[in-house]
Amino acid sequence: MATTDAFPTRYLPAPEIREMPDEPRRYGKLIGPGIIAAGVGLASGEFVLFPYIASQVGLVFVWAALVGLITQYFLNMEIERYTLATGETALTGFSRYWRHWGLVFAILTYFANLWPGWATSSATLTTYIFGGNRTVIAVCMLVVIGLILTLAPVVYVALERAQMLKVAAVLTFFVVAAIFAIGASAWSDLPDVVTRPRLPIAELGFALLLGALAFAGAGGGQNLVQSNWIRDKGYGMGTYAPRLVSPVTGQSEAAPSTGYVFEPTDENLRRWRGWWKFANVEQLTTFVLITFVTILFTSLLAFSTVFGREGLENSIGFLEVEGQVLADRVGNWFQYLFWIIGAFSLFAAALGIVDYTSRLAADVIKTSYARDADESKVYAGLVWGLVAIGIVVLVAGFDQPIVLLIISAVVGGFMMFIYSALLILINRRILPAPIRVRGVRLAALVWSFALFGVLSVATFIDRVF
Repeated sequence: MATTDAFPTRYLPAPEIREMPDEPRRYGKLIGPGIIAAGVGLASGEFVLFPYIASQVGLVFVWAALVGLITQYFLNMEIERYTLATGETALTGFSRYWRHWGLVFAILTYFANLWPGWATSSATLTTYIFGGNRTVIAVCMLVVIGLILTLAPVVYVALERAQMLKVAAVLTFFVVAAIFAIGASAWSDLPDVVTRPRLPIAELGFALLLGALAFAGAGGGQNLVQSNWIRDKGYGMGTYAPRLVSPVTGQSEAAPSTGYVFEPTDENLRRWRGWWKFANVEQLTTFVLITFVTILFTSLLAFSTVFGREGLENSIGFLEVEGQVLADRVGNWFQYLFWIIGAFSLFAAALGIVDYTSRLAADVIKTSYARDADESKVYAGLVWGLVAIGIVVLVAGFDQPIVLLIISAVVGGFMMFIYSALLILINRRILPAPIRVRGVRLAALVWSFALFGVLSVATFIDRVF
């Protein structure tokens, strides 16, 4: 029986029918998209925001990170569900109902990421180590990011290797920190995470705390790009889709911008279940686990070193103070190790942010507006466009305005609010009945829709009014 009738074709053509690829037998070679998600998501929030909260109120708010991560796990898996089943990105699925949905989300993602904050933060930490001019260093970093993303033969492979190196470096640092820097009193207070959870609004404010809860890990456009990353890794029906390559060193593949679909036969459904099981395991053991462990250890380290210290700021400068305390407690070597790991982590986050912002936009342009275009060349142009905008912002001397940060947070929450509902639409109406979202996972999407809707409105009201 044909399965293409459920696909709206007013704006995009029907997908091609193909067999579901064999389910994965060995998981090791397919691990990657969740690590990229964790690596890109481990940015200022994990290295500054949650540690800052721990420095002010202890470990009583770490529970919020787990709540936020579990919510994003269900959200990511519904994004992956559609791509596993069709080879299309979730944005393409949205665009089947209204041609411009993809453009809306691409613009919002650009709006949230135009300010090169992560590159600037990495450059700031670099000045703590080597000195130098922060702006010059940040500009050089942006140029290096552009070169990496446009000269790597296969973009996904370069991104995956960078994020795996970052995660390995961060986790190694935590092992060293557990031995040398985190005191016994901090370890003894660790049960507070589960025995004394609370929402310390009076001490830190509503927007700060609930923003941390909602956006722990990823957020906004980064969740949507899970579709692109698992497709480039060859998950499910994404096996048939071409990968982004360098327009200089790679070889583009000709392929339609829309996806594929499988007949819901017993054999195809058996293969589907194998892919679905693997995708869930990969996301839980990489994105969720790595991100939570990172937040837990950075919070423990901050609690152990600067808890109760007056005058701490919720900014990148917080890491300078923490590094100085670590030098006094452990030695200068540990201070510089801390800053080096932080600088590399934030650089890798900036690399991932430029990638996913450009990747989402290139997918939208290719799918909805220029179906004959070479997506890899479009992507490369968008990468250098974003790099150029960042350089102009830095050279012009603009400081990072708090208003822009608030807008970015609200935009990210608003995006998640909207696409939580759209995921219900495409995963209930387009996919074959045996693999549609239902039960607990459907309830999780409803929860996500309500959570991010409320938080977006509440954060905006709290900060603006």
